[in-house]
Amino acid sequence: MPIGLRNQRDDAHEPRSVHHYASFIIAAGVVLAFLYWARPVLITALVALIIAFLLEPVVGLLTRIHIPRSIATLLVCAVAVLAIYFASLSLWNQLSGIARDAPELQKNLTTTLENTSAKIQKVGDSAAQILGTGPRATGASGASGASEVPVKPTRKKTILPPPAPVPGAIQEVRIHDDRNPIADFIVARLGTLYQFVLMSSFVPFLVYFMLSWRDHIYKSFLRFFEGPDRLVVARSVSGVSAMARAFVVGNFMIGIILAALSWALFSLVHIPFAFMIGSMSGFLSLVPYIGLPLGMLPPLFSALAAGSDSTTILLSFIIVLALHLTAMNVFYPKLVGARVHLNPLVVTFSLMFWGFLWDAAGLVLAIPITAGIKAICDNVAGLRSFGRFLGD
Repeated sequence: MPIGLRNQRDDAHEPRSVHHYASFIIAAGVVLAFLYWARPVLITALVALIIAFLLEPVVGLLTRIHIPRSIATLLVCAVAVLAIYFASLSLWNQLSGIARDAPELQKNLTTTLENTSAKIQKVGDSAAQILGTGPRATGASGASGASEVPVKPTRKKTILPPPAPVPGAIQEVRIHDDRNPIADFIVARLGTLYQFVLMSSFVPFLVYFMLSWRDHIYKSFLRFFEGPDRLVVARSVSGVSAMARAFVVGNFMIGIILAALSWALFSLVHIPFAFMIGSMSGFLSLVPYIGLPLGMLPPLFSALAAGSDSTTILLSFIIVLALHLTAMNVFYPKLVGARVHLNPLVVTFSLMFWGFLWDAAGLVLAIPITAGIKAICDNVAGLRSFGRFLGD
């Protein structure tokens, strides 16, 4: 091939590749900007979708006994709302008890922290004496004849009274600030609170329509594609649905089991506010990587605030450790199954990325989103290499 013609082809290929990469970068930036700008709507939709995945097995069970899907959805949603109401009522009673006993709990917690600090200081002083740097060692070396540094006498400072006001002069008037910092905090975040309440009010309606119109939405979505693409899309949707249901329903069931067992066992060892502490510990222990220490924090602070002895604290640690190991080695493989396989690097990066983009909601939704992306990659031929990269 002539050299001139080859150079022309190389020059023609290079701008196309640069244009391709530039377009990809611009598209990625637009997607990230949209995810950040529309995060209230996207988070609300994803939360509703997760709740729909949780309730879908029950709705499907009712439809199998010839109950119309709309009526089955209404019954399941009503029962779910009642369950949330009674759980919130029980949680409110626990919080009321904490508020009622707050002064005593704060006193016990302060005393415990002061005793712990004193013990740590005592250990530090003992270590300093052993190493020869403590106050006794310094005094002994001075008694053996070492030169002493003379101490200069300190002068007493005389405090003068404030000057008398000058007649006719304008005096500075200080206005006492009676503002409540808690009220200021709430007022400063009224916009965020209003947005949260507004978006939360859409969740029940979204869940109902997602469940009652599931078949219609699925068939209408497949009509956007023709021929082999429709089969690929159907497999992808089925894979995403199976993986999301396995992950969401499985983790929710594990959280319920852990919360119930923690509540019962914490009550046996007399951990205060066992229902709320057990529920928090059970669900926090499911957080990837840091679930075990997070699950230990609620019973620890509850026991310290109530002035419990070291035996109760040790038993609470043993309970959380035993339940966490049981969940990860028994419940997780059985309930979540082999459908969700994400390698630790991808899980860590997804937690960082979605947590940065959507804050606390991103940390909760990071793994379901990543699992759904992996399911799509596994069912699309051109993306299976990415699915293998995301997998374990």
